[in-house]
Amino acid sequence: MIRVYNTLTRQLEEFVTRDPGKVGMYVCGPTVQSEPHVGHGRAAVAFDVIRRYLTWRGYEVTCVRNVTDVEDKIIAAANETGESMEALAARMGARFAEAYRGLGVLDPDIEPKASEHIPEIIDLTQRLIDRGLAYAADGDVYFRVSALESYGKLSGVRPEELRAGYRIEVGEHKLDPLDFALWKGAKPGEPHWDSPWGAGRPGWHIECSVMAEKYLGMGFDIHGGGTDLIFPHHENEIAQSEGVSGATFARYWLHNGMVNLAGEKMSKSTGRVVDLLIILGGRGGQALRLLYLRAHYRSPIDYSEELLDEAEEALTRLHRFLERVTPGEPDAAALERFREVMDEDFATPEALSLAFDLVRDGNRLADAGEDASGIAGAVRVILDVLGLDDAWPAPDELPDVAPVAERFGVTSAGVAAIEELIEKRRVARAERRFDEADAIRSALAEAGIQLEDRPDGTRWVRG
Repeated sequence: MIRVYNTLTRQLEEFVTRDPGKVGMYVCGPTVQSEPHVGHGRAAVAFDVIRRYLTWRGYEVTCVRNVTDVEDKIIAAANETGESMEALAARMGARFAEAYRGLGVLDPDIEPKASEHIPEIIDLTQRLIDRGLAYAADGDVYFRVSALESYGKLSGVRPEELRAGYRIEVGEHKLDPLDFALWKGAKPGEPHWDSPWGAGRPGWHIECSVMAEKYLGMGFDIHGGGTDLIFPHHENEIAQSEGVSGATFARYWLHNGMVNLAGEKMSKSTGRVVDLLIILGGRGGQALRLLYLRAHYRSPIDYSEELLDEAEEALTRLHRFLERVTPGEPDAAALERFREVMDEDFATPEALSLAFDLVRDGNRLADAGEDASGIAGAVRVILDVLGLDDAWPAPDELPDVAPVAERFGVTSAGVAAIEELIEKRRVARAERRFDEADAIRSALAEAGIQLEDRPDGTRWVRG
């Protein structure tokens, strides 16, 4: 039995889908006004693992991840760069797609854009007006929060307590400080579409209500996003969708924790960000993915170069075991333990701990000359489900270091030969035979193996 933590009920619940054997999953995607940062990657990986695991457990998963390409921040950023909103959104959208793929995140089954759903947005806005849940005011349309008694049920906010801290901004025509925009009247020079209320563009929240219902229907199974979206974004989605229909919008609300940098949340608004594509370009995606998965998806995590170093070292241990032992038929007991930990709200830290325990046991068996292929098979499955499969090419895909090994009198092959060459270089350096040490390093580099000397020893990477 799979159990998930539902933000709506604030408890673990048995996962029962609307349609047996199928999962409809909507994940809030990026607002594409600037480059992706490490926090964006964490959200994408969290829900990618959930999707992969549910698929492995036998569900037919339909994943929808939207792109917000119409929004005030995008317009402001485009004005700064001198681009059109459409050009900036397309450019940054491509950057996000590149980053997600660099992290091993599967493409969504459907990736709708706000700009492609204006007619549906206008239709939902009109239906909300017809039900008395929204009103037009000087070209804008606002949701009437006071008309919905259930408002606040996801976040736990109390509207009467919020009002004291909210105010109506200059240029807004809403009746209540808590009312939020469904449609915004166009300002001079801004992109716009025609509507019954005049030229304008959609508010942020309504696009997700429209696209989730269009592609998954009401009562779909999982709505995902970061904890920073619980209020107001997801709260407002529920208000719009359930207010107009009277039906359940989403059955389970799952939220990933934030990424902290030196103890503070990483965010574009504060300028405390680490560019995701720079990290991927310098380190590759799999170590960062493992760093994310070492914490439960609901927990906040810290990011630092030191933690990324640790993740790389952990990957190396897994990597070398799977190159040492050819995976066979997976050990059934190991996979059952994996299923048990992941069934409990997708507990990736426990799943990784299991993988490292299996590697330890498998190495002991291999050292004793016994068969460890079943354990290696289980490790391979676990890593595949966690999306870490791309980190480990098959042994025949490793650079050919046989000529280097032969040149320096090493009889081992593959990873063992590389390790022995590194040791020979260490000894040569210790004995001040620097020409030989440099020759080993250069020969490995020509073969496609780069050596990195660090205070704790020498590591090798492909490249």
